[in-house]
Amino acid sequence: MIERLQTGTRMSKIVKHNGTVYLCGQVGAGDTVAEQTRDCLSRVDTLLKEAGSDREHILQAIVWLSDMADFNEMNEVWDAWVPLGYAPTRACGEAKLARDVLKVEIIITAAVAPIP
Repeated sequence: MIERLQTGTRMSKIVKHNGTVYLCGQVGAGDTVAEQTRDCLSRVDTLLKEAGSDREHILQAIVWLSDMADFNEMNEVWDAWVPLGYAPTRACGEAKLARDVLKVEIIITAAVAPIP
C-alpha cells in the first residue's frame, strides 16, 4: 500500500511505502546557507515526525547546493543535526535550484520508526 500525505496537484510532501518514508525536496528560508540549512532541517524534522520517523531512521540524504563553495558551511549545520552514530548515506552536489535565492535543497529517505 502507498500512503501519500500533504498531497497537492504537483507532488506529495510525504510518500510512505513498505516501511519507507520518502520526503519531497526541502528548502529553507534565510540569507546564508547555514540559515537555510537549519530551516530546511527543521522542516525535515516536522515531516519525519508526521510520517512516523525521525533523524535516527534516515537511510539516505541527497543535498543540492547552488554553489559548492558553501559545502563546509552547510556541513557545520548538518553535522550538528545528525545524531552521533546515525549518519545516513549521503550525496552532495551542485545544482541550479528552483529559485535564485535558494542555496540548499535536501531530499530524505527514511525508515518508519518502530512503535515503542
